Amino acid sequence: MKDSNTIANTAPDSDTTISRLSLLKRLISVGVIGWLGSILYPVARYLIPPPAGEARVSSMKVGTVDDQWEKPFRIIRFGRTPVMLFKDRQGTFRALAATCTHLACIIQYQQENNIIWCACHNGKFDLSGKVISGPPPEPLENFDVNITDNGEIWVSRKQG
Repeated sequence: MKDSNTIANTAPDSDTTISRLSLLKRLISVGVIGWLGSILYPVARYLIPPPAGEARVSSMKVGTVDDQWEKPFRIIRFGRTPVMLFKDRQGTFRALAATCTHLACIIQYQQENNIIWCACHNGKFDLSGKVISGPPPEPLENFDVNITDNGEIWVSRKQG
């Protein structure tokens, strides 16, 4: 027959029981976190789509020389960039980025003053896009304008 000391020594140690319990809690926690991640990750990817790349437009037809315009300028979409096409006093077609470099307001061509004007904060540019006055920190981006033999107007990004 076994004495009481032997039976007490074969009983599980209380430190071992606590470490087994804490291990089981940790395993369950890791499992729950993994399960939540497998649910939340696809939802987050759906709600936050990847950034859309801009279609890289290098050149586009915007009309013909014979087109009738309501205003002395026309705003066109060049990919995602609005571009202003206008004919200066000498009859030369020009194209500039149509957003002011100050706060991205849409600009206008004032034919009577021979300037490009931003109505938001009275920014003024010359016809080549350089800042004359006002808060704009940088000049406007220039675009090339080409007219084909049959009178089509093509606008393209400046090379280089």
